[in-house]
Amino acid sequence: MRVVRTIVAVVAIVFAVSWLGYSFWRAYQPKPEQLQGQIEAQEYHISSKIAGRIDRVLVKKGDQVTRGQLVFTMLSPEIDARMTQAVAGQEAAEALADEARNGTREQQIAAARETWQQAQTAVDLLEKTYARIDALFTEGVVAEQKRDEVYSQLAAARHAAGAAHQMYLLAREGARPEDIRAAEGKAKVAAGAVAEVQAYAKDTTIASWHDGEVTQILLHGGELAAQGFPVVSIMDTDDVWAVFQIREDRLQHFAKGTEFECTIPALGSSPYRFRVSHVAVMGDFATWRTTRSDRGFDMRTFEIEARPVQPVAGLRAGMSVLTTLP
Repeated sequence: MRVVRTIVAVVAIVFAVSWLGYSFWRAYQPKPEQLQGQIEAQEYHISSKIAGRIDRVLVKKGDQVTRGQLVFTMLSPEIDARMTQAVAGQEAAEALADEARNGTREQQIAAARETWQQAQTAVDLLEKTYARIDALFTEGVVAEQKRDEVYSQLAAARHAAGAAHQMYLLAREGARPEDIRAAEGKAKVAAGAVAEVQAYAKDTTIASWHDGEVTQILLHGGELAAQGFPVVSIMDTDDVWAVFQIREDRLQHFAKGTEFECTIPALGSSPYRFRVSHVAVMGDFATWRTTRSDRGFDMRTFEIEARPVQPVAGLRAGMSVLTTLP
């Protein structure tokens, strides 16, 4: 009986010493390092290319919008005024182009011909007058001065008839090809101005370019919006990723393409697999960390992005993500 007690006592002592040693060993083992990140999502800001007053905002926070859905409208009387000016300019330019292409009207050609005939009649009369004066000068009846005056009148009439004849020919030929091309070019410039104003007018009704959830409404009906100022912000809840800040000496565990498990407290304790999609050094020098003196260098902090391997239902921007270093 005494032997049995001794054996039991020895076994108990050995077990207690072993358990105590194991406990001390576990206590001094390094604990797994846990990293915390955050879920982020792609965000889009919807704005207008023109400045104006907000007419109506057709969505509210939390609404789901689809690509092409109308989000807000704007009022811009300045666009209407510019459209009136542009259309009037286009009509005037097209009328001038039509005039150049169609040539001179028949009435203008007839008027130019009559003017030329009138000038030619004056030339015929002065030629007869000069012939009579020259004969009288030969007979010594009139002075030479009188003959010279009539001759100068005849020469002037001939020049006037020549000019009238050229104007008649010009009216018959119509506009030159260069003039026609210039007029057509001006018409195209005017049409471009109208198209530009129409594009601005179209941008008074702004639709979403993406699917997503409305997260912010920065301006409301009646408020003035500057050109390019965001009016509505939407978030694509299907385009989400986790962001972690990793110290340089831990970066070998998170190479691009590496998969690891994470837990998301907001969604329960189930693990989810993420894949590293992007690695970049952080630009803030405050992320430097001094190492021990025997290492001789300072470590930077890197930012990694990891996307879910499979879609995660209910995942939203701002949720915490936890993972443990291998």
